[in-house]
Amino acid sequence: MRGRKGRLLNDEILRVEGLRKEFPGVVALDGVDFTLRAGEVHVLLGENGAGKSTLIKMLSGAYHPDGGRILVDGAPTEIRTASDAQRLGIATIYQEFNLVPQLTVGENLALGRPPRRFGFVDTGRMHEQAGELLRRVGVDVDPRTPVARLGIARMQMVEIAKALGLNARVLIMDEPTAVLTTTEVERLFGIVRQLRDQGVAIVFITHHLEEIPQIGDRVTVLRDGSSVAEVPATTPENELVRLMVGRPIDQQYPREPAAPGGPLLQVRGLRREGEFTDVSFEVRAGEVVGLAGLVGAGRTEVARSIFGADAYDSGEVLVNGRPLARGDVHAAMEAGLGLVPEDRKGQGLVLGADVGENLGLVTLRRASRGGFVDRQGQRRAAAEVARQLGVRMSGLGQEVRTLSGGNQQKIVIGKWLLAKASVLILDEPTRGVDVGAKVEIYQLINSLTASGHAVLMISSDLPEILGMSDRVLVMARGRLVGELAAGEATQDSVMALAVTEVEDARVH
Repeated sequence: MRGRKGRLLNDEILRVEGLRKEFPGVVALDGVDFTLRAGEVHVLLGENGAGKSTLIKMLSGAYHPDGGRILVDGAPTEIRTASDAQRLGIATIYQEFNLVPQLTVGENLALGRPPRRFGFVDTGRMHEQAGELLRRVGVDVDPRTPVARLGIARMQMVEIAKALGLNARVLIMDEPTAVLTTTEVERLFGIVRQLRDQGVAIVFITHHLEEIPQIGDRVTVLRDGSSVAEVPATTPENELVRLMVGRPIDQQYPREPAAPGGPLLQVRGLRREGEFTDVSFEVRAGEVVGLAGLVGAGRTEVARSIFGADAYDSGEVLVNGRPLARGDVHAAMEAGLGLVPEDRKGQGLVLGADVGENLGLVTLRRASRGGFVDRQGQRRAAAEVARQLGVRMSGLGQEVRTLSGGNQQKIVIGKWLLAKASVLILDEPTRGVDVGAKVEIYQLINSLTASGHAVLMISSDLPEILGMSDRVLVMARGRLVGELAAGEATQDSVMALAVTEVEDARVH
């Protein structure tokens, strides 16, 4: 049987043999074998730091292997640049978006290959082509919209549309569902199945194990830089976990409730024009409060306003009983409030700085005396926090950009531990994090609440919300529409609230 790309389905397109890559002090890949066939979805599975990102960067031309070889259509091939990969028909959708925020959606989709007329860019045709691609992925976005105005979920769909525009025969998707709602995931899976049936070979990376039998055909598992198994996509989750981490994980959501104390965070009547209105709730010491809702419900906007990153029009935020100045991040930090943002790379880290510098970002002013920073004291404290969190690194001097996603997330959380924040707002705390690192973050949340901290957790992963929250708040269309105790909250009850048609759907 032939796909529309003209290849026999199940023909081998790409093979990796004994691939090796070493960075200073770190062996990222050590003998990886991997094959990819036309018309299949091949899931690449492994913990953060297992080597998945390094492998796909070599297939896309960002890195060059130190050993082993890559074969395309049976012939040894060198992929030294992104242009080489594109010439071979390999397109990659990275977890870190490769979009230019200042350009429009249409300009991003046509970047490097805009349609021309009489030597000039044909903007009308460009936006027409962009509209066709956006319709294919089911996104209702005007191609003339600047990418900077889009939320994370819509940026993800634009990235997918961009890859579709290349007519690739090998499509690599790195955590494409991490920020999508259930409806958007189903839409994406429909697109993936359509491409697979046309003969496209797809490498699909995900940390959501329940997605694997829904979309995958085969699974290759990486651990510590080596390929350790190739198994069917129907392999049970507990066996996949054992292969990934080398040990079984007994409890996926190990919430240990603590006796709640007094309110540490109080939000009263918060309102921001066009975003949210009449938002009121509290989070008590020792408590995890989950904030659920569909993408676009206003959860992140509320979190950023509480922290002072965005201003709000009216209402009040109190931490430890004291009102916070509106739109003042420094005042929020001084009051003991910390925010782990959903975009850790863009808003939570300085990627060019090292681990020690990132851990000390929040406490830099506090560690200064007479204009000088106690760097030695900062490094000692940073080393202790990194040890407590189990950060996998060569040392405090390692650049944060070279860490795995899970370890980067630990750094973002760790800087607030170093600052002794009493209230932590966690926005998508395990996005792009493997199952082993997720459990470590959940255990960290347990230790925080056991010591009297308060946690407000925003997540699009509904099982995570249900598994780790003591109470669940649900937002819809910029309003809080319900509150459920842990014992009452189910996927059905939360989703019923999340799709509530608010009486006044437009926020005034």
